[in-house]
Amino acid sequence: MQISGLRYGAQLLGLVDFPHPEYLTGGADNGAIQDLLDKYGKIVVKPVYFSAVGKKGKAGLVRVVDNLVDALTAKRELYFANHQMGGRTVTANGVTFEAFIPSEIEVYFSITESTQSRMPIFSISPWGGVEIESLGSDKLHTTWIDPFMGLKSFDLTNALRDTGCPAEFISPLVQQLPKLWQLYNSYGLSTIEINPLRIQRVGGRYIPMACDIKASFDQDNPASKRVGLPDTIFKSDTTAFEQEINLLRTYQGQSDVLEMNPEGTILPFMFGGGANSAATETLGSRAIFASDFGGNPPYEKMYEIARISFQHHLKAANVLLLIGGKANNTDIYVTFRGVFDALRDHFAEFGPHPIYVVVGRGGPNLISGMVYARDILDSLNLPYRFFGYDTSMIMTLEYACRVDDWWQSDGRDKYLAEGSAPSNQAEVQS
Repeated sequence: MQISGLRYGAQLLGLVDFPHPEYLTGGADNGAIQDLLDKYGKIVVKPVYFSAVGKKGKAGLVRVVDNLVDALTAKRELYFANHQMGGRTVTANGVTFEAFIPSEIEVYFSITESTQSRMPIFSISPWGGVEIESLGSDKLHTTWIDPFMGLKSFDLTNALRDTGCPAEFISPLVQQLPKLWQLYNSYGLSTIEINPLRIQRVGGRYIPMACDIKASFDQDNPASKRVGLPDTIFKSDTTAFEQEINLLRTYQGQSDVLEMNPEGTILPFMFGGGANSAATETLGSRAIFASDFGGNPPYEKMYEIARISFQHHLKAANVLLLIGGKANNTDIYVTFRGVFDALRDHFAEFGPHPIYVVVGRGGPNLISGMVYARDILDSLNLPYRFFGYDTSMIMTLEYACRVDDWWQSDGRDKYLAEGSAPSNQAEVQS
């Protein structure tokens, strides 16, 4: 995600005339804040982060106030508020003062791309808010969107009825929500999420209001440039590891990396946007970084990427993971040779490290690449498991998580005690 909140989200919503609360930025004077209080009775004070940050409500970073003194106190406490995201600490840069919207329900709505069907999907629930992640399938409905037909009103109506939305709110939601498909489809978005969407009663009408928004863009899509958002929202503080990897950006092959949790236990080499999305979601805080190393990188580049990754993060890892779909133009043999040559050379320079290797990949020269990897791993006496393109990425990622659990419980100790790769994988597969 690149943006969250109304500081930049309001500009995005304005492109399709989607309603949102009136708001002020942190630079508003006391008179303007008091006018907003007089008009709405209450206002919501939120910190502004340059990259999209979730779980602010659970962390106590969203304040509802009804007087100027409390509003200014919240501003002072939240303006540079730190927030823990996985293994990273992010710092706010400002606040927003937003009109409080009274509502009988809070609606969750999102559009993103399914990593399984490779099609856009929408999710909706009239039980939104901070507990959205714990909802069962009876309260959260997900349906794919035909990209040629777009988001249709009958799909929204059926989904809202199935999840128990009060009847009086269905029509106002169905009138407004298709605008978010227009936004997603026309401006290079890869994900858009509204939570909560509160419904304001104005006279005899109900108006859905987007009270918080998170969104990410496909920056390779020229349509994303039409939004006119400042470049700062696509930038974040870079770690030493990220800086070293970013120096390798060339015309051939990608070297995009985001350090997520330096204390994580899975060192993931992700190839392709689908693998990045699936791995980031499935691995969660286990993943040390998110990456996309696809695009047929040459041997020298892949070797340097792996060498830097091992120097920074191999020591903390239980599992080395290579994950991607079935490539069209990436030479898997060259890619694997770069990664596993770097692993062999790292062991030669810094000594061995007990780690379990999981590979899920497909594409040209796959067998040659796996044979090359097998020979090096056998010579390093490391345990491993390979999956081909006929195994789904999700299954491979879930297997890597089970390996991680097993390795931490007693797999690593068995490996060290036996002095060789464990031959019995029943504990992992169970």
